[in-house]
Amino acid sequence: LTGASVALNIFLYGHLKKYYVELNQVRLDPLGLSFYNQKPKLKEKGDNQRVIIFGDSRAADWPTPNIPGYEFINRGVAGQTSAQTSQRFDFHLSNLEPDIVVIQVGVNDLKAIPLMPDERNVIIDLCRANIRQMVEDSKALGANVIITTILPVGEVSFARQPVWSDDIGQAIYEVNGYIDSLQSDQVIVFDGFSAIANEQGMLPEDYRTDELHLNAQGYATLNQAFVEFVNTAEFPDNTEIADADGF
Repeated sequence: LTGASVALNIFLYGHLKKYYVELNQVRLDPLGLSFYNQKPKLKEKGDNQRVIIFGDSRAADWPTPNIPGYEFINRGVAGQTSAQTSQRFDFHLSNLEPDIVVIQVGVNDLKAIPLMPDERNVIIDLCRANIRQMVEDSKALGANVIITTILPVGEVSFARQPVWSDDIGQAIYEVNGYIDSLQSDQVIVFDGFSAIANEQGMLPEDYRTDELHLNAQGYATLNQAFVEFVNTAEFPDNTEIADADGF
């Protein structure tokens, strides 16, 4: 074997091992319930608003925004679909007494479309239904909801190209249109997609670690937009949600 062939085989083996480990983790704990203590020790909220960032790896990696008067708790789990996040909602959130739930989820559903193209519409419909269910579950807890549009994807690596297609981007566009339609009583939409996408609707190279995940610069830009959004947004009942000046 040439040096290039050996390097490629090592690269592909590393990816295979990673996905095999992730597969078995899901088999052992399909909802990711072990990631967080169901009864965490929380300090008194006082006058602070308690905000839960909930969703997949993009939520899990989201650095805490600096907004005076707000307490942020993260309940993201990497690799999860909207079905998994929806099904663990009560287990991970019901004891937290959130004032606001921020939902960022959906890309792990839609990235499966190239593997099951005949199920495209079903995948999109289930993603929409699961997001809607999490919105309703949040409202049932008495929380207001900020749904973020699904963040853009970047250029794919060589290893992922065989299981990728441009239809993922189109599906994100379709689900984001549905998310926009959910703004209603207790629900507002933060367009995180537009906050970080380039002119081609892609995740810029200097904002990402790979085709799906943001780096520190990407999150800094996202948080800046998020803080500006929170500082000016109102829920449909005309309640201002923050008076923020930092991130």
